Amino acid sequence: MAGTCSRLISAFLLILVCALLRGQDTAERQWVPAPNLAEIPSYYAPYEREWPPILPILPQRKRLFSDNSALGRMVRAAGIIFSGRVTSIGRTTGSFGSNPSATTVTFKVEQAMRGTAAGQNLTIREWAGLWSGGERYRVGEHVLLFLYSPSKLGLTSPVARTIGRFAMNSHGMIVMTPQHIATLRTNPILGGKHVVPYVDFARAVERARREE
Repeated sequence: MAGTCSRLISAFLLILVCALLRGQDTAERQWVPAPNLAEIPSYYAPYEREWPPILPILPQRKRLFSDNSALGRMVRAAGIIFSGRVTSIGRTTGSFGSNPSATTVTFKVEQAMRGTAAGQNLTIREWAGLWSGGERYRVGEHVLLFLYSPSKLGLTSPVARTIGRFAMNSHGMIVMTPQHIATLRTNPILGGKHVVPYVDFARAVERARREE
């Protein structure tokens, strides 16, 4: 009788322990915090070839442009590099899928380094969300752009967003933002400069191309 009672008690205790462990495991799973989607940066990367955009790519892209070969990495990432003047801006409406809403921007190419030719009227399509997010152009504006190759949807954007876009002043010189200065600070030609003559910038790009 004593042996039977001991076995029953042992079995009861075993069942109780298992139930407690399952309850603890369930509670732990329930209390795991959900990811905060607001912390995921909103960024459109056309070369991901996906729609909607794959958002977690941005932190990796930012790290790519923080070392000594930042300009070389920009050159490698770009399918189109040129300087020119904005001649017209338009918009196309669409939806998610094969025909997203886009902003069309036409440039008169003045100097071409890759993917276009001087004198060409080049029209690009950018995801409309970039324009809504503040990345805009204006007619008459002079810029120098590093653009990704167009995606399957025909969309493109500057390499690493603002890093791949440079303003040009009325003298045809490239104006470096604080972000450009910080990113390209170790470049032997561009490092530390606030305004760069086009010929010097083109020389830096050519040097980076030879090192690809």
